[in-house]
Amino acid sequence: MKILMISSDRNILSPGSAVGERMKEYGALAEELHIVLLSDRFHGLKEAQLSKNVWVYPTNSMFNILRPLGAARLGKKIVLEKKFVRGKSVITAQDPFESGWAGLRVKKKWRLPLEIQLHTDPFSLYFTGFQNSVRRFFAGNVIRSADTIRVVSQSLKARIGSMTKAPIYVLPIYVDMEHIEAGKAAVDIHALYPWRFILLAVSRLTPEKNLDLALNTLALIRQTFPDTGLLIVGSGPEEGRLKTLSNTLGLEGHVEFAGWQNDLTSYYKTANIFIQTSFFEGYGLSLVEAGLSELPVVTTPVGIALELENGKDVYMCPADHPEFFAQTIIDLIENNQKRENLKFNLKRTLESKLLTKENYLNELRVQWEKIALIIR
Repeated sequence: MKILMISSDRNILSPGSAVGERMKEYGALAEELHIVLLSDRFHGLKEAQLSKNVWVYPTNSMFNILRPLGAARLGKKIVLEKKFVRGKSVITAQDPFESGWAGLRVKKKWRLPLEIQLHTDPFSLYFTGFQNSVRRFFAGNVIRSADTIRVVSQSLKARIGSMTKAPIYVLPIYVDMEHIEAGKAAVDIHALYPWRFILLAVSRLTPEKNLDLALNTLALIRQTFPDTGLLIVGSGPEEGRLKTLSNTLGLEGHVEFAGWQNDLTSYYKTANIFIQTSFFEGYGLSLVEAGLSELPVVTTPVGIALELENGKDVYMCPADHPEFFAQTIIDLIENNQKRENLKFNLKRTLESKLLTKENYLNELRVQWEKIALIIR
């Protein structure tokens, strides 16, 4: 079986990166894995061979708007030169946007089955902005034309089920449970910040993450527990505006923007409560990592949270009511046993839901073998 993958994750070519290592493991599932990587010339990327049967081909486009065209051209060339055969070949695109559009062009040229991966909900009301509106337009056509769809959660499957006749299968993002659970905190973050109780948010600083809710929630909590602080780990275009809002709410000295962090172990292992305030999530990897680290979670009803039991595994609150979020967290601050029960139940539930690496890779291999047999 030969696999043509179309991706925009340039970390694939970063030496020693987790995603690069994962591509090598994917390659072990097939005879050959050829990865077309959406990129621009200024990224300075070169073709590379990651392992004996895994190759990466950057598009090196003049402008980012030309990346899908370059990916489609490269993909068609690879299929021809590497002798992809129907019944023994699969095209998989890591999103239904630029990568999916390019994958669809290759599919139409060579009549090979196309798998589209869906990690977020492009049809959410909160998937906003001009670029996302254009992406949504193309995503609809790509999803309807795909031969199979891979999604990361049951809620996402239900969301797009009426849009396509293609089979949809759920394969959550792989999470290295053993690595997270065995991780040791290098420092207790309480030693770094002068707060008795620390709320943790790990998120891109973008509008759909709704971090205004986190700040407004903290302002309400501090009326009862003034020695509570909020630690926001992540980066993004909303940082300046969020800092201004924090100052406006009088939260100086009680909110810390820690920026992007490669190692989150100390944060997950020593904070008091993890909060997820998103308007939508395809999955919610940070929530899973927090839960496996035995951190109690308060979240909006999005992504994998919808597969958890409210009041037992997590507490869920609406995205537009900071007073509900605040009261829930105040209740947890006042009740240590509730926090203990919550983190115990969540960890146990996640362990029952998540796949081991061996099972994950086996499921992926089985699905690719099924998809390869789809001939239209």
